[in-house]
This record gives sequence, C-alpha cells and structure tokens, in this order.
Amino acid sequence: KMVDPTLAEMGKNLNEAMKMLEDNQRKVEEENDKKYARKDIPGPLQGSGQDMVSILQLVQNLMHGEEEEETSQSYRLQNVGEQGHMALLGHSLAAYISVLDRERLRKLTTRILSDTTLWLCRLFRYENGSAYYHEDDREGLLKICRLVIHTRYEDYTIEGFNVLYSKQPVIYISSAARTGLGQALCNQLGLPLSCMCRVPCNTMFGSQHQMDVALLDRVIKDDVESGKLPLLLVANAGTPGAGHTDKLGRLKELCEQHNMWLHVEGVNLATLALGYVSSSVLAATKCDSMTLTLGSWLGLPAVPAVTLYRHEDPSLSVAAGLTSSQPVEKLRALPLWLSLQYLGHDGIVERIKHASQLSQRLLENLKNLDFIRTSVEDELSSPVVVFKFFQEYSKRDQTSHAAQASTIQHPIISNERHIYDTFNQWLGEQLAQLVPASGVDVVELEDEGTCVRFSPLMTSAVLGTEVQDIDQLVDCLKMKIPVLTSTLQLREEFEQEVRRTVGLLYIEDLGWPGLGVVRYNYHSDEKNDDKQEKELEKINTELLKKLNELESDLTFSLGPEFGGQKNCVYIGMVTEDLDVSELVETIAATGREIEENSRLLENMTEVVRKGIQEAQLQLQKANEERLLEEGLLRQIPVVGSVLNWFSPFQASPKGRTFNLTAGSLESTESTYVSKAQGTGTTPPPTPTSSLAKQRLPGQKAFKRSLRSSDGFSETSSISHCDDLERMDQRPPALSPGHEQGPLEMEKTEEQKEVAQAQTDTEDIHRDKSPPDCTKVEEQASQR
Repeated sequence: KMVDPTLAEMGKNLNEAMKMLEDNQRKVEEENDKKYARKDIPGPLQGSGQDMVSILQLVQNLMHGEEEEETSQSYRLQNVGEQGHMALLGHSLAAYISVLDRERLRKLTTRILSDTTLWLCRLFRYENGSAYYHEDDREGLLKICRLVIHTRYEDYTIEGFNVLYSKQPVIYISSAARTGLGQALCNQLGLPLSCMCRVPCNTMFGSQHQMDVALLDRVIKDDVESGKLPLLLVANAGTPGAGHTDKLGRLKELCEQHNMWLHVEGVNLATLALGYVSSSVLAATKCDSMTLTLGSWLGLPAVPAVTLYRHEDPSLSVAAGLTSSQPVEKLRALPLWLSLQYLGHDGIVERIKHASQLSQRLLENLKNLDFIRTSVEDELSSPVVVFKFFQEYSKRDQTSHAAQASTIQHPIISNERHIYDTFNQWLGEQLAQLVPASGVDVVELEDEGTCVRFSPLMTSAVLGTEVQDIDQLVDCLKMKIPVLTSTLQLREEFEQEVRRTVGLLYIEDLGWPGLGVVRYNYHSDEKNDDKQEKELEKINTELLKKLNELESDLTFSLGPEFGGQKNCVYIGMVTEDLDVSELVETIAATGREIEENSRLLENMTEVVRKGIQEAQLQLQKANEERLLEEGLLRQIPVVGSVLNWFSPFQASPKGRTFNLTAGSLESTESTYVSKAQGTGTTPPPTPTSSLAKQRLPGQKAFKRSLRSSDGFSETSSISHCDDLERMDQRPPALSPGHEQGPLEMEKTEEQKEVAQAQTDTEDIHRDKSPPDCTKVEEQASQR
C-alpha cells in the first residue's frame, strides 16, 4: 500500500500523461478544416493558466502535428515499455525529492548512488569502482582527462595552464574512434590540437580496425624524448564503425610501462554482463576507466550514461568534477536506479543476450549467401555484423585486375570502389526501408568502403527486434542480390551501346545506383547557348515522360535531387532479362521522334508566317487588278449600283488557301467550282519509333525472351507442316477424258509441288529434323 499520497498521485498522473501522448489516433477536427490552426500561432502567456490536459494536448500536437505533411518520410518512434515508464518516472521523482529537507535528501541520494554503483560494478565485473553519471556520453571521458591532469601535474590546481608549458600533455586516440572526439576534448580542456595524437590502425597483421600497438609504442617513446608527457590513451571495445576491439591486454601493459591512464569505451562492453565473455573484451575490466551507455543497450529512454573509474584520492575526484557534494547532482542516477530494479539481473542479461543471438543468427545466414562479404572480428561472438555486396571477378578477369592492383591509384580501381560504395549505399537504404525493425544502417569504413551495419545492442531494445525480423531481412537481401549483380554486369554493356548509338551521350555518374545515365544530344545550328539549353531540357524532359509511359519494370527519373547532372535520364536497377540493345534503340528512336516533331513545329510556324505575308500581298494585288477590271465608275456608290444593275459585271471570286502539307499558297477557284475543299497532297506519316518489336502477351518492354521465342518458332513450323499434310490428303479430282486447260495445268503443277511438300513432310516425320520444315515453308511461300 502506497504511504505517501503525493507519490501515488504522481504515478497516476504519469500513466495518464503517457497514455495521452502515446495515443496517435487522436486527431483534432479543427485542424482538418484549417491548415494552420490559430492555436499553432504563438501568442501571449495566458493570465489564468491552463489545466494539465490542455497542456498535454498541446505537447501531443507538437509531437504528431506534422505527420500528415511528412507522410512520405516514414519514421519509427522508440518502443517505450513499462521499463521506459519507470525511467520517466525517475525524472518526476527527482524533481519531487529535491524539495525534501537537506538531511533526508542527503540520506536518500547517498543510498541511490551507492546502490546503483554497486549493481553496475558487479554486473559488468568492475571491482572497487566509482561511478560518474552524465547526460552526454563524452562528458565522462572529459572528467577523466581532468582527473589525470590533476594527478600528473601537482601544481595544476594553483598555477593552472602555466604548468603545461614545461611538459606538453599528449592524449592518444585511435584513428577508428568517433569522429570529432579528439577535437571536442581539446576544446573543452582548453588544449591545442597538437596535444591530440591519432594512432593508426594495423595495416599488415591483425584487424585493420585495431590500434597498431607497436607503432603506438614508438610514438610514445618519441614524445617522451621530445619533452612531452604521455597522459591518457582512449581504446575501443567495439569501434563505432565495425565493432572491433583493440588489444586491451597489450595496451594496458604499455600504459603501465609509461605511467598512462587507459580509458575504454564501446558497445562490446555490454557483453561483460554475459556468462561467456571473449578474452579481448574481458581485459577491459583491468582498465582505469570505462564508459557504459545503458540507455541504448537496455532500451531505456532518458537515462544517463555511466563512467566507472578507479582512483584513490577523493579530493582530486572532486576537483575534476567526478564527485559532487550537491545532493541534487546525485539524483541523476535515480531513473537508472528505478529501471535496474524493475528489470532485475536476469532481465538485463536477457536483453543483452538476445541482442547477441540476433547478430549470430544474421551472421550464420550471411555465410550462405553469394556476393556478400562480412567483416567481423570474432565469428563465434560478434555483437556487431558488418557486411557489403561484392562480386568476385571471373577467372579470365583476375589476371587483368591483378595487374591493375599493382598501382593503388589506378583510375579503374578507384571507379570500381566508388561503384561498389554506391551500390552498398542503395542496398543499406533499401533494407532499412523494407525491414525498419532490424535497425540496419550504412557506415563508411576506411578500408572496406561503404558497408551495411547491424548492431542490435544499439537498436534491438529500442526497436523491439525479433528473430523473424532477421529472417525477413535475409529474405529481402536474397531478393536484392540478383538485382545488384545484373545491374553491375549490364552497366558496361549499356555504356558501350550508348556510345555506339548516334544521338545519345553517355554520362558517367559513379554515384548513381542504377544501370546508368544517358542524355539525348540535341544538335542545332543555333548560336544562342540559352536557347540550346532550353531546347535540350525540353527534349530530355519529354523523353523521360515517354519512357515512363511504357509498360516496363524499369524506373526512369531525373536523378538525385542534389548533385546530379542536368537534362539527363537516369535508369535505375535492372534484372538479368533486360534487353540492353532494345532499351538503347528505344531511347534513341524516341529522342529522334521528339526532335523531329519539335523541328516540324518550328518549321511549320515559320512557313505559316511567311505564307500569311505572301497571301496578304497576293490579295492586295488581286484587289488592284479587280479595280482595273471594273473601272472607275463602278467604284462610285450610286453610279456603280445603277451601272451594275444595267450591265452586271461577272467576276469569279479569287481567294487563297494555305496548304500546310506542301507549305504553299493555292488558289480557291477549284473550291468554288467543285463546291468542296480539296484534300491536297497526302501528309507524310508522323515519325514514330519502328524499333518496338512484337512482344508476347503479358511480356513487358525491354525483356529478353530466352527460350520462349525459339520454342514458339519450332511449334509454329511443325504445325505448318501438319497443315500441308492435310492439304495433300485432299487432291482435286479430274473427270476422265477431260482436257487440261491452262488453269488445270497450273493446278497440276501445284499438285506436284504439294506432293513434293508431302514427301518432304514425311521425311521430317521420319528424321524428325526441324530444318526440313523450313524448306517446306519456303516452298509453300514460293507457291
């Protein structure tokens, strides 16, 4: 039974608030009538105030108000379960506890802090450790750096940065560390960037994502000889990119040799809570400090990160900011304290174990897939799986590529690397879109290039990833691999076909994930570049529209929104049954058709303008001739009427008609004589593409008929032979004594040919040789 009524009311209000905020089905009817509601416009603060329901409704509108406008962008909210509610309740309790009297607050915060620290140290096998709770995951390392500076420079508290002149401190980080980590530390510590040393990874032996220990040893010795002070080494137990672990055992020995501090961070530290831990990760328990990000590992929202450390001088910890005497600062651990109790030891271990099992299941499936290359540190237990699409060279191409590989900067090698990066970028985006619950993303690695990464420890608890999601991910990957291989194989053929085709220009865009980019090259004698550019844009835009109207499985577009070429047609991914020659011919023919129609319109406009001017001149000349024929008297109003009454003047009407087909003026005398307008010359047919081949019913454009066309021709030939047999079985009968006329003689000759065809048909049935059917068809066609 709840003793404190305030706590009971707080829990009830939190449940009601979360239920209201998570109800995505509520919609305000006024917002449907008006695009911009009045309440969305910021106004003055109301004097009477608002109730909690109205305020929560406003928060909900701010969270979900733009969903209708962003329907094209699918996003997935974090799966906030009951353990998430406990973490959110911790923030409310922290605000409530902070108003207690000082003594009670001190006792409560000390208990919360000590319990949480003890649980985490036992859970992650870090004995005799202290804990610092922080919101920013880099803040713990920053405090550790200050602690080491205070420890190594005894007068730093009094003299400050002046003591750094004698011996410049050096902080060593791996080149595989998080981007911008070294610069952020230098900025916060007030140190120059020269105090940060990036240690390269292995190049010859071991993982290419692990720190080169031998090189690090030489660098430290060189810094000591130059008068510098090696201060701290930041190692990785799971690099941000590939999830590999540095050789922590050797690094710890090196740090003890040079009196340096060893700090470890990374996602693989979560596996310390499991029963089986790899030796490389287990060595992290001997380091001086480590940073844990429990929020993403356990799916807990708004819980702080934790930095565990060992140090004997509490005063230096207070000076570095790792320990605070303010009770309110200690309440940062309250959300984590509640969440850990709710989950329990078994619940925490089960979540981390579930994430590890997901990665192992994906890795086992990837081993059975062709054209997929994985990059994992330990195939038996690797929490992070990195893979990429890569097509091995055929045996005949290995010799040429081996010769090219001798030159690192060879343009073909660099282009090939760029193409694979583009394809893997597309693959990662497709998988993330098709299976959003998997949490896969795209990562850029220095040696492997663009890869697809699956890190369930960072995403599975948040997204609720299950085994069926992994199976669905593998199924989607199996569907995408044939598309990638076909597109990669047909890219070169498409480039060659386009370069051989007159009127088309191949645009090399290595960043486009598809068959290629083509532009219809418009030729014009116009010297105005702006007009040429507009005409080129008009033709290619119309070409894109025509291609999209075809019934095909291809996607034609204008390319990416940023960074693409202008006035081009971008062709997306294709399948193996694509007829590249037909595609290129259709693009060229359609482009010529659009260009001819455009020129026809331009020429017609000029011809019509000139025809109108010529017609005006001829009509003016005809009026002058009519005046001369009628005479001057007939032009006088009254006299002309009387004269026309006594002596009518017979004049045939003379007009002009403009023939659009011939582009010339013609007289209208024949129209008035025949009382009908002549059709004139038959207009030429509209230029159309004659390259569209006949397709079978249901067959889409640009598809190759593999064996269906051959089978169809053989079947039709055999059926034709059967028809000839039936014709031979019904010869025309002649009466005896009847003389054969020319017609009968022709029939006799025809009968002979039919008999010969029958003989050939019998040979076909005896030998079952399809080529003889062709002879029979030729004879029938000659007949």
